[in-house]
Amino acid sequence: MANGQTIQAVIPAKKKGKEQRFYDQDLYKIRHRVENAFLHLKRWRGIATRYAKNSSSFLAAAQIRSLALWLNIS
Repeated sequence: MANGQTIQAVIPAKKKGKEQRFYDQDLYKIRHRVENAFLHLKRWRGIATRYAKNSSSFLAAAQIRSLALWLNIS
């Protein structure tokens, strides 16, 4: 990484692996939720295919879908 930054693994090692590495379980849970949010956004066709050509319309569509996910509306 640039500027001397380091990266630490957040994903746990496989249970059957020879070497088990330490990971922050709370950080992993947050990372998992963020990845799932992006998965749900990409499953919405209007965002996945980028029907909105300008950035403000695309952002509005992403915000509407995020709000629908947050409110558990399909």
